[in-house]
Amino acid sequence: MSGADKAREAAVLIWINGAFGAGKTKVARRLVASLPRAWLFDPERIGFMLQSLWPGADVGDFQDLPIWRELTVAILTAAADRNPDRIPIVPMTLVDKSYFREIMGELSAGGREVRHFTLVASPKTLRRRIRWRIDRPASKRWAQAQVARCCASLADPMFAEHVPTDGRKVADIAREILVRIDG
Repeated sequence: MSGADKAREAAVLIWINGAFGAGKTKVARRLVASLPRAWLFDPERIGFMLQSLWPGADVGDFQDLPIWRELTVAILTAAADRNPDRIPIVPMTLVDKSYFREIMGELSAGGREVRHFTLVASPKTLRRRIRWRIDRPASKRWAQAQVARCCASLADPMFAEHVPTDGRKVADIAREILVRIDG
């Protein structure tokens, strides 16, 4: 049975974690292109929406807002429940252990098998990638300032399965994730 068949059969949700610059979105897009019936769900857009609409949402990290975590779970669960034969791929950095337990626990309680992968790269690689990809100076400064915190937190076994990305192509990383799903 292929990774796509196995994912569909088990009502799998694939969460791609990692520091800023680890390659989450590129790998997630490659997985969506590789898996029939997969779709991209980006919780960052919920954060941007809250920052523009929610009083008091102008915080350094929108993940600190309980409403962001609640909406992420609620919207993802509702969308997945309406489309049970589809595979949600979620590229989102989650480094706070309590937020991770909260979100993963709620998603699992909803009857989905959450396959969580953490893309890891050296701080030097992350900083270089951030310089290349982010064109808004404030966003670039914020992401650069998070590198040490993200690397330290994501090294914890709680955030395993780790997938190394230094010096690797996106296609190879996505293929490794598919093999691990098959495993």
